[in-house]
Amino acid sequence: MKTALFSALLTLLGGAGARADELPVPVRVERLDNGLRVVMSPDHTAATVAVTVYYDVGSRNEEQGRSGFAHLFEHMMFQGSANVLKGEHFSLISSRGGSLNGTTSEDRTNYYETLPSNALELGLFLEADRMRSLAITQENFENQRQTVMEERRQSYENRPYLLSFLERDRLFYQGYWPYEHSTIGDMADLQAASLDDVRNFHRRYYAPDNAVLSIAGDFDPDQALNLIRQHFGPIAPQHAPAWSMPAYTPGTQEVTREIRDRLARAPAFHMAYHVPQRRHPDHYALDILAVILGGGESSRLYQELVKNREILSSIEVGAEDRRGPDIFALWAVLSQGHTPAEARAVIDQQIQNLITRGVSVRELEKARNQYRQGFVFGLQSNLARARRLAEHELYDGNAALLRTELDRYLAVTAADVQRVARTYLVNTNRTVLDVVPEAQAPRAPTANPAASR
Repeated sequence: MKTALFSALLTLLGGAGARADELPVPVRVERLDNGLRVVMSPDHTAATVAVTVYYDVGSRNEEQGRSGFAHLFEHMMFQGSANVLKGEHFSLISSRGGSLNGTTSEDRTNYYETLPSNALELGLFLEADRMRSLAITQENFENQRQTVMEERRQSYENRPYLLSFLERDRLFYQGYWPYEHSTIGDMADLQAASLDDVRNFHRRYYAPDNAVLSIAGDFDPDQALNLIRQHFGPIAPQHAPAWSMPAYTPGTQEVTREIRDRLARAPAFHMAYHVPQRRHPDHYALDILAVILGGGESSRLYQELVKNREILSSIEVGAEDRRGPDIFALWAVLSQGHTPAEARAVIDQQIQNLITRGVSVRELEKARNQYRQGFVFGLQSNLARARRLAEHELYDGNAALLRTELDRYLAVTAADVQRVARTYLVNTNRTVLDVVPEAQAPRAPTANPAASR
């Protein structure tokens, strides 16, 4: 369904001169006495509302030997609280036609519900109850520890290529703990965790002064704020010391490795370049560069490597938008009969062509329009807007940046794209990881029996 707000957003797609600061997304921010930041964005077109809670904790916050705790808590938060039975969070939301979930990344953990607007208080009550009184019992802890370990087996160890992404990060950030270890967690760390470890983690990070509550959709902000004060206001803050990102110095030499994959059917490879964190001035041009190089079937690398030469069966390019030192990543799967070296030679040549000759006016405008379209369509749902607003408030301290962020991308010039390619897409700034199907990996030479006599 196209809401009135979304229809207004769509008008931006029709005019190349439209500015992002015209994005008609209402934003109201309040802060409770206990430190909880509240972002509200009403849109009364459809009788639905989205509720999100973002906690300022991700795998980057974990201590060495305690990996996987942030992701473990994503599961623990559905195990019941003082006034909600185990599994009841799901049943209460689904019985009203709503949906819910939670996700964990390196930089944050979030939980969200989409509900009929007359059930807003239910969503607020459920989120407040588990923030205040999560049931951290030995039984729940053991159950969810096993669930997370099984998820690692099913999502990574039993799927082709997925372990290579964990290995890529380990190589890329080697020695930089916040980002070199996986969000899913290490099996040994999960097995060694104690109930006290888990309780201390919840006490430190799952507090109102470490969270952002964001609501978007059909609601009255004043009424919603009264409900928020009622349910979240009594929760005590923790005043935990703020976590700061350690200093990071990327390597100055190319790193090349390979990993064998027993499930992969075709060779593949990663190419990862060190780039600055999200919202760094260069990051906007890097995102446009990613569109030009690998943003869809009309991009340079897809046309040359997949369509014309058929060296690759697929390629993906993009920065990962981390709050700390980021990755500009290329992921490619080869077509039968071709090698990673063959594909990388073409990629390097295409990058050099861009550095030397730049990009055309038409190519740049096409990339801007493609980014504009993705940005605008990405705000279509109440949930998408609630999440984007929460991220800007949590990461940047200003939810209203959502209204002007697109303008930074539309201001990227051809010279900007050429400059960041020249600065960052150099071999001494990258990590290369080949994924070799185990069936194709060369076997170690065996001894010659005649030679041993």
